[in-house]
Amino acid sequence: MSFAALRQPIVALLLATMLVVGGCRNPQTPTPPSDTAQQVQPAEGGAVARDAVPGSAFNKFFPAAGDGYDRVYTQEKTGFAEAKLKQDGQDVAMLAISDTLSTPAAAKKFQNSQETIAGYPAVTLGNTQTAILVADRFQVKVISRSPDFTEVDREAWIQKFDLSGLAQLK
Repeated sequence: MSFAALRQPIVALLLATMLVVGGCRNPQTPTPPSDTAQQVQPAEGGAVARDAVPGSAFNKFFPAAGDGYDRVYTQEKTGFAEAKLKQDGQDVAMLAISDTLSTPAAAKKFQNSQETIAGYPAVTLGNTQTAILVADRFQVKVISRSPDFTEVDREAWIQKFDLSGLAQLK
């Protein structure tokens, strides 16, 4: 049998396969989350508080990229926003702001703190995390992802956030 004789059945088989495979996919195009999607009702067991600030509201308080560092936002949800801090293409730290209305235990760890950064109560968690509590509500945290990114670096980056602007957020 020649190739020309096989061509028509092969084309028919390929078309049938494409129809079957194409028909199995979800025809709905996903839509980006809206502001109403962030209005989560509180529930028992750690749900997001109704009055928690939308994560998108935190973005303007993050430090700007520069001096050899890039900032890449990685997560944004009600009460939380996070960005990677990169240097020469490598992750060196994670930057985060969270609304402690949804996580009161996060705010409690600052109650007995004797340390401050930029006038706000501060805590060091293990060897890789430094955090402050702004306006008794917003936790600003820097987490080292590289051994070269020290506690001194974390404290310096916390001070690069717009802390006074964040303190005014309601």
